[in-house]
Amino acid sequence: MSDVQSGPGGAGRPRRSGWRRLLPTWRMVTGGVLGVLLVLIGGFFLGYALVSIPDPNAAAVAQNNVYLYADGKTEITRDGAVNRQNVPLSDVAKTARYAVLSAEDRNFYHESAVSPKSMLRAAWNTATGKGTQSGSTITQQYVKNYYLNQSQTVSRKLKEFFISIKLDRNETKDQILEGYLNTSYYGRNAYGIEAASQAYFNKDAANLTTAEGAYLATLLNAPSEYDLAAHPENAPAAKARWNYVLGGMVKEHWLTQAQRDATTFPTIGKPKPTASKAGQRGYIIEAVNKYLTDNNIVSADALRAGGYRITTTIQQSDEDAIVKSAQDNVWSKLGTTKADSYVRTGAASIDPATGNVVALYGGLDYTKQYVSSATNATYQPGSTFKPVILASALQHSSQTQDGQAITPDTVYNGDSKRPVQGPNGPVGYAPENEDKVSYGPISVTEAMDKSVNAVYAQMAQDVGTGKVTETAHALGLPDSVAVPSTPAMALGAFGASPLEMAQVYATLADHGKRIPYSLVTKVDKDGNDLSLPSRDPVQAIPRGAADTTTSVLRSVVDSPTATATAAQGSGWPSAAKTGTAEDDKAAWFAGYTPKLATVVALFGLNPDTGAQESLNNALGVARVNGGGPPGQVWAQYTADALNGVPQQDFDLQLQPGANTLPTDTGTPSDTPSTTTQAPPPTTTAPPPTGTAPTPTGTTAQPPSTTAPTTTATPTGTTPTPTGTATMNPVGGTTAGGGGSGPSSGPGAGSGPGSVSGAGSSTGPTTGSGSGGSTAGSRGTPVAASGGG
Repeated sequence: MSDVQSGPGGAGRPRRSGWRRLLPTWRMVTGGVLGVLLVLIGGFFLGYALVSIPDPNAAAVAQNNVYLYADGKTEITRDGAVNRQNVPLSDVAKTARYAVLSAEDRNFYHESAVSPKSMLRAAWNTATGKGTQSGSTITQQYVKNYYLNQSQTVSRKLKEFFISIKLDRNETKDQILEGYLNTSYYGRNAYGIEAASQAYFNKDAANLTTAEGAYLATLLNAPSEYDLAAHPENAPAAKARWNYVLGGMVKEHWLTQAQRDATTFPTIGKPKPTASKAGQRGYIIEAVNKYLTDNNIVSADALRAGGYRITTTIQQSDEDAIVKSAQDNVWSKLGTTKADSYVRTGAASIDPATGNVVALYGGLDYTKQYVSSATNATYQPGSTFKPVILASALQHSSQTQDGQAITPDTVYNGDSKRPVQGPNGPVGYAPENEDKVSYGPISVTEAMDKSVNAVYAQMAQDVGTGKVTETAHALGLPDSVAVPSTPAMALGAFGASPLEMAQVYATLADHGKRIPYSLVTKVDKDGNDLSLPSRDPVQAIPRGAADTTTSVLRSVVDSPTATATAAQGSGWPSAAKTGTAEDDKAAWFAGYTPKLATVVALFGLNPDTGAQESLNNALGVARVNGGGPPGQVWAQYTADALNGVPQQDFDLQLQPGANTLPTDTGTPSDTPSTTTQAPPPTTTAPPPTGTAPTPTGTTAQPPSTTAPTTTATPTGTTPTPTGTATMNPVGGTTAGGGGSGPSSGPGAGSGPGSVSGAGSSTGPTTGSGSGGSTAGSRGTPVAASGGG
């Protein structure tokens, strides 16, 4: 048999035999190579078509919110599970950018988005169990961080490959580098170069030095191992990598050799405790976030997503001062009674000139008492509402039932349980004064000193409760606060928070101009500032009405037997008012100086049931009232917060009837305050219907209504009238100056119904003729009112 294979033409080629038969022909090799290429090309185009750029993974877009003090630099806290703050590329120091490129991908700007060689090596090593490899290029690493995950599988690497190619076509190199810098992990729970810069060097990424930027680039290779604060033993390896980064920067002409030689290894900051909600942080976060959402600056969903850098209005020194004062005057005095476990403290302080909240105190510790007492609006503010009634009377040039203009000198009947009179007689409400004290005829000013419920309930009726409510809202009390439409409003029988009441008092402090309070001065995300609401000042009530109210409140502090003398401890001219809620469940001190308006409150809260409880027997005293611990907190805080600030007095423009001497005889200081007489109200009150006897006390300029000399007598005692009967400005007659008349007589008899609430804790005292206070006769004037 022949070994030659014949062909069609008779020619043939010898058959292959033996081992040669096992070798592929060149045709087979060529066909095989072409087949593989076709498969690879087809697979590439198929993969390119099938793999699309996905949405970012949740972890990659998660950021935290950073809250800063008013200086815009000092951090209060960070809120969020992921410590990341995205920044634009322009907010990263240029040498820090080059350092990262030197460490991770020196050919980034002029080569492809992928490195097939590195990809094949990484895939092979992963598949054969020889260890894991990175995605090599910055683009691939960014895709892994932002779109995929950290798993080391062949399928994940194939997706990474195709997404990187597509991304390189859709985004610029700068955009990709920016994304990479914001998604990389640097250790210390810091994601992104901004968080890393803060974590290691306590500065913004824009301010990184060349040495610092090179160190952060070094961390990308081994974040935990190269953190020398945690692993000082790894210093040689970390410094070797750092030198490698700087050498690459010189090689790529991003750094001169002279600059490299002058660069020394940086000082690494110690790890900072992870910011939390402990202490006041949680209360501040809660209040700021509510302000942002309530004012439609940022939605709640957007806040949860994070990424906002929020500069608050909180002054660090003021915040420290309020925390210390609360510790000194409340928490250090806690005892072991059941009532001591109910104690909660809240405070808010506003700069009247700007409306900025400079200090906020929510309680002992957010992690222990998570309900903020600064924003808790469920407790009654008590007699801290009385100044609003007076301000409304002065604003509207209101008159008593007998047609007399209501001024600081106007005389009312101050007997406990005296029925409130309307145009047609009693209105069915007869409030009880605190401690059931009856004062008889008493001026508006002295009634504020002693927080006499009977007087201010009647005044609310005289002004019109609707007008009072309008004034309250004009001063800044939110429309959502349901002020009673009855004279019971005088007792503050509604819920309001210290922050809300601080807004009201800040408006009075700024001569009746309301500037809506703010908790933020700047909010930005990704380098873009968000717009904030307009806060232009509005003249809520006439200046004369506000300033005259201030002059009355000053007497509450200056008069020895008034309720707010604690404010004198601030050393500043002040105006204030105390208050006590029904059943002593809350005690308030609300006041202001020309520079600061602050409200402090103590609440009784059962931690087990959430019910409001009495504060009686807490803090080592039988009864907690506004002039006690709240006033002490207020005075110490105000003194510390204004320490070093040049002291100034109130500049008051007073309405008629405000320039009278104080009822209580104290020792005036040598420096008078500055007061001017405001223009008279547009509506002039008719003369009184009766003639009051000549007072026995000393007066300054004749007041608009002169009070008879009066000795207040406790309820149940019927004194003998000492003068002729005169008409009481609120209706009915009083027995001359003889205090409270018989319960069934023509004096201030008791009527149906009584309400226990905020009032004066002061016992019977002797009032002088006019019962007013002399505006300008105090060197350290303080205005305060309260019910306890």
